[in-house]
Amino acid sequence: MNRVTIDESLRAQLDSFGSRLEFCDQAGHTLGYFIPASEERSLAYAWARGEFTDEEVERARREPGGLSLTELLADLRHG
Repeated sequence: MNRVTIDESLRAQLDSFGSRLEFCDQAGHTLGYFIPASEERSLAYAWARGEFTDEEVERARREPGGLSLTELLADLRHG
């Protein structure tokens, strides 16, 4: 991901909205979106909760097998 450093004036403008923003050009075409860091995690968790039912999560928890963290890291090191 690229990084853009903003000046204090733009920072103050972004802070004044306090929520997600849509950036548009002068013709009204959407260029992108800004999501404050304080909201990003909660949005990701909300999305993830919507992807699986409680039953699917519980079924996955009960499945046997898997790897310990040590085993997983060793496996990743050895390709």
